[in-house]
Amino acid sequence: MSRIRTLVIVLAGGAGGRLELLTRERAKPAVPFAGSHRLIDFPLSNCHNSGLSDVWVVQQFNPISLSDHLSNGRPWDLDRTVGGLLLLQPRQGDDGRSGFPRGTADALWRNAPLIRDFAPEALVVVSADAVYAQDYGELVAGHVESGADVTMVTTEVASDDAARYGVVQADGGRIRDYEYKPDEPKGNLVANEVFAFSPGPLLETLEDVDEPEDLGHEVLPRLVDAGGAREARFDGYWRDVGTVDAYWQCHMDLLADEPPIDLDAPGWPVLTHATGRRAAVRMRPGAEVEGSLLGPASIVSGTVERSVIGRGAVVEPGATVREAVILPGAVVRSGSSVVRAVIDDEVEVAADVGEAGGDIALVGLRERVNEPVPAGGRFPEVE
Repeated sequence: MSRIRTLVIVLAGGAGGRLELLTRERAKPAVPFAGSHRLIDFPLSNCHNSGLSDVWVVQQFNPISLSDHLSNGRPWDLDRTVGGLLLLQPRQGDDGRSGFPRGTADALWRNAPLIRDFAPEALVVVSADAVYAQDYGELVAGHVESGADVTMVTTEVASDDAARYGVVQADGGRIRDYEYKPDEPKGNLVANEVFAFSPGPLLETLEDVDEPEDLGHEVLPRLVDAGGAREARFDGYWRDVGTVDAYWQCHMDLLADEPPIDLDAPGWPVLTHATGRRAAVRMRPGAEVEGSLLGPASIVSGTVERSVIGRGAVVEPGATVREAVILPGAVVRSGSSVVRAVIDDEVEVAADVGEAGGDIALVGLRERVNEPVPAGGRFPEVE
C-alpha cells in the first residue's frame, strides 16, 4: 500500500492573549511547558511519531521566540534535504496574498498557491496550544478512506467550558452541525483544532469566501452544510492550555500518581530542542520535595510540594513552593513563598506570591517581585 502524500500545517501565529503575561513577549506555541518542553513540541512530536515529515509552521506573532526553538526541525528529524520543516511568515509580494493573516482561514488562503504546488492527497491542519498525543497518520488514513471533505477530531469537555471551542453535533460519525464559540453551546462535544482536509474542497471554499478570516467562522460551517464533514472521536488526554488557569491545571495533572500523558513514553516521546542546561537536578541538604517535577539543571534547597520546577530554576533555602509552576531560570529567594501561581522565565521572587486555596497568580517574564502578589494577582498589573 502506497503512502498517502500528506502535508501538515501547524498554525502557530496567534497572539495567545488569554495567556496574558505569558505571551507578552513570546508566541503562544513557544510558551514553556512541564519544566523542559514548549507547547509546539506536541504537534511536532506527533508528526515525528506518526512518520509525517512534510511540516509547515505558520508564524506571525513574536516569531523569533519560536524560530530559535524550532532549530530547522532537527529535534523532530525534520531537517531534511527534501521536504521537512518550512516556516511560513508574513511576506510582501505582487500576488495579492501578501501581508499579515487576519485569522486561520486567511493564513491558509495566503499560502494556497504553495499548497497547490505541493499537491498533497491529505492536508492536516493543527493548532499549537494543546497537550496531547495523537497519531496523525491514522487520522489521515481514516479520512482518505471515508472520502470526506474534512475530518474533525472531536473530544468531550466540561459543559461550562464548551463555549471556548467549535461545538459539534454528530450522528453516526457524520457531523450535522458545527457552531464556533457559541454563547449557548448545544452540547459538550467539541472540535479540538486537529483537522484532516481533502485539499480540493478546502481550497475551493477558501476562494469562494469573501475575505476569509477564521476556519471556524467561514470555512468549517460551509463544509458541514455541504454534507462532507465527519468526526474522529479522540478519547485520550487532551487539554487546551490557552488560559492561565488551564495552563496551571494541566501541570497539576502531570503530578498525578499515574499521569494522564507520559512525555517520555518509549513509543511516543515528546521531543524538544534541548538547551545548554542539561545537567542533572541538584537537591541540596535540607531540601524537601514531594510529588513534583524538577527540570534539568534546577537547584532545590527549600521546600517544593506538588509543583513543577523548570530547567535551571532555583529554590533557595527557606523558600517554599506549593502547587506552583516555576518556569526556566526563575529564582525563588530565601524566605519567600509561591503558592498556586505561575512564575515566568528568569523572574526573581523576593516576596510572597499567591495563597493557599486562592485563584492562580501570575508573574511576567524577567520581573523582580519585591512586594507580595495576592491570590489571582498579576505582576506587573495588566492594563
